[in-house]
Amino acid sequence: MEGLMMNRQLIIPLILDRAERLFGHKEITSCLPGRSIHNYNYRSLAGRVKKLSRVLKYLGVKEGDRVATFCWNHYQHLEAYFAVTCMGAVLHTLNIRLGAEDLEYIVNHAADKIIIVDQELLPLFEKFSPCIKPEKVIVIRQSEKPVPAGYLVYEEALDLGADEGFNQFNGNENTAALLCYTSGTTGKPKGVLYSHRSVVLNAMSFLFSCTGIGIEESDVVLPVVPMFHAAAWGFPFCAAFSGAAQVLPGPYLDAPSLLTLMADHQVTITGGVPTVFVNILNYLADHPQQYQLRLEKIILGGSAVPQNLIRDYKEKHGITVLNTWGMTELSPLGSSAIITSELKAKSEDDQFDFAKKQGHPIPLLEIRGRGENGLVPWDGKSLCELEVRGPCVASGYYMSEEPACNFTDDGWLKTGDIVVIHPNGYIDLKDRNKDIIKSGGEWISSILLESLLMSHHSVEDAAVIAVPDDKWMERPHAFIVLKKGRSATAAELKEFLKDKVAKFSIPDRFTFIDSIPKTAVGKTRKYVLRQRNFEENSDNK
Repeated sequence: MEGLMMNRQLIIPLILDRAERLFGHKEITSCLPGRSIHNYNYRSLAGRVKKLSRVLKYLGVKEGDRVATFCWNHYQHLEAYFAVTCMGAVLHTLNIRLGAEDLEYIVNHAADKIIIVDQELLPLFEKFSPCIKPEKVIVIRQSEKPVPAGYLVYEEALDLGADEGFNQFNGNENTAALLCYTSGTTGKPKGVLYSHRSVVLNAMSFLFSCTGIGIEESDVVLPVVPMFHAAAWGFPFCAAFSGAAQVLPGPYLDAPSLLTLMADHQVTITGGVPTVFVNILNYLADHPQQYQLRLEKIILGGSAVPQNLIRDYKEKHGITVLNTWGMTELSPLGSSAIITSELKAKSEDDQFDFAKKQGHPIPLLEIRGRGENGLVPWDGKSLCELEVRGPCVASGYYMSEEPACNFTDDGWLKTGDIVVIHPNGYIDLKDRNKDIIKSGGEWISSILLESLLMSHHSVEDAAVIAVPDDKWMERPHAFIVLKKGRSATAAELKEFLKDKVAKFSIPDRFTFIDSIPKTAVGKTRKYVLRQRNFEENSDNK
């Protein structure tokens, strides 16, 4: 027997319609190249979204066609987020930090029909543009420089197709909406094709208080995470869904620029990778009275959280830091380190210890752990690979010719993350499968070592990799970036770790470098460090 409920589909146009009708007056602020500030509201956004949809239809875009963006976080990029998806086409965000070869492959693999490009990013775009064949390129003009011949100018293009009707997508919720490619660090990048349903459900999870995020209409949200990465973790959609005001930082992600935006626009929630917020914390320490912040919550994800970061923000500034975990394949939020009522009964130290873990899976996401001999118990001790399934989890990769090695026979996604799962359901990430260090029969967490090293008063950043060892098979090698004006030696850092980890976990080697190589979203490019170690050892033979 079926229930007597309407079968209204979960589609992105519902988010835009809600924002326009209920929260049309709420502001969207952008910091544009040149540091000019642009302000308008959801009502204006919706009007321009409909114009852009008509333009794309005029240019021949049909349902299912891919429209790519090569842009920073700003209002025109937000317009593309809604215009493309609300007409039934597929938004494909291009990661501006990838190399030309990867970008060429991704655009051709996706068969992008139209590409929207920031004028400031044209020098990067033109490194691979001769090797791709979109039908049109639309440039968002951001200076007085002329736009190259053959390209359409975004603001001028909005007048095209004035006679075209706006045919809002009203189809099946399982229709493709966004295409995001994973990084190409191991083989070619793979496309993850989000559905309208997965986008809406993921956006809703940001609104739930049970995830610890709980974005509300009264919030002002500043996504530091780029809109070209994993749908900016869903921030553009969840903010519009809730009616929260948005502040988009453009290309300015340094501490003073972000703090100025946060203070001037009374931001309450922000989110990005830990590196950015380490820099902000350090800058605040040197400029304690300069900024009057309303900031309440920072959402972290993407890499190891320094040991004292969460405690320092809370105790020094009264700001809650919520650690999260996710993947492009998860639409992308997977878990959040909420402090449950059970944990609130524990000591403050215990609470901070759980706050730096990856936490509870979000609603509708199921988790399990698999060890060498099968599924493992949630005992807080058994190391295992995390497997997940749910309505926001990818079931395969777009147009992939590779075997489905990322999935189990019974349909769970193998995340590649090595974790323990605590009896209370908390996920505790120990390492990536490819990054964990296997030394003399023991497993050493590079993430734990990085977190501890970054809590040393002289260390700005740290990365730990496995290096071959004749006796132990693998040993940890730490790469260290020191804070400006600070010093430390390998012996000092070994002593610092001595009482914090088992003796066998302490790295044998420390290399001091100027910067840790990072991806566009702040993740450490460990393969670059492994290659550097290999080349140095080869030269010494």
